[in-house]
Amino acid sequence: MSADRSFEDLVAEGVAVPTEGWDFSWFEGRASEARPSWGYARSAGERLARAEAALDIQTGGGEVLDFALGRAEPARPVLVAATEGWPPNVARATALLRPRGVVVVAAPDDAPLPFADEAFDLVLSRHPVRPHWAEVARVLRPGGTYFAQHVGPASVFELVEYFLGPQPEEVRRARDPERERADAEAAGLEVAGLRAERLRMEFHDIAAVVHFLRKVVWMVPGFTVEAHEARLRALHERIRNKGPFVAHSTRHLFDLRKPER
Repeated sequence: MSADRSFEDLVAEGVAVPTEGWDFSWFEGRASEARPSWGYARSAGERLARAEAALDIQTGGGEVLDFALGRAEPARPVLVAATEGWPPNVARATALLRPRGVVVVAAPDDAPLPFADEAFDLVLSRHPVRPHWAEVARVLRPGGTYFAQHVGPASVFELVEYFLGPQPEEVRRARDPERERADAEAAGLEVAGLRAERLRMEFHDIAAVVHFLRKVVWMVPGFTVEAHEARLRALHERIRNKGPFVAHSTRHLFDLRKPER
C-alpha cells in the first residue's frame, strides 16, 4: 500500500516510470480522472469508419488512434497518416501504427503540416499543444471535418498553482473554447458542435504526482524532484493525512466543417 511507503521510495518510483506515449494505465489505483461523456476515442472510430483519407495531428504514441482504428474496422480510410513532434513518441507511434498501415510523419508541433492542400476529409487530434487553424483548414477537403478533443482553460490548475503559486488571469484563460471557436471561424471553418466539461481528478500518492508532472511537461515547466522537493514532501504528508489531492481537468470537443465550394 502507498500509505505504508516512504516519500523517497514513492518518488523514486515516480521518476523511474517511462514517460513515452499517452498510455496512462500505470496510474490505475494511483490516480484517477473522470472521462468526458462524449467518449472521444470511440467517436473518432465512428468518424474513421466513414472517412476516405484521415490525419491524426500530434498522435503521441499512437495509442488513441490505434484504438479508434480498431473500432472502425473493417470499414476504415484508404489513407491514414499521423504527425508527432517528440522523437521518442515518433518511434513508439511508428511501431504501434505500422501494422495498421498508418504513415507516421515526424513534424514539429508548431510547423506547417507536411501535406498537400485538401489531402484529407477527416482530421483528428486529441489534446493538441495548440491548434493551427489555418493549416487544418488548408489540408481539409471542402466538406471535410475536424474532430478533436482539446484541453481547456485552467486544467489541473489546483496542482499547477500548488507548485507555481497563483497564475495570472491571462494564463488561466488560455485555451478558452470560445476564443478557439473564434479563431477556427476566422480560418474559414464552420462550428457544427462544441461541448465542454470539467472533470474530477484524484492523486492518491506522491509517485502519481511525480510521474504526471514528468509526463505532462507543460503543467509545471522544468519540473524536477530536486527543485520542488519541499513542496513534494509537504504534499506527500497532506495526502497521507487527508486523502487524495483533488484537481479538475477541463476538456472541450470540437466538430468543425470546411465549407463546400
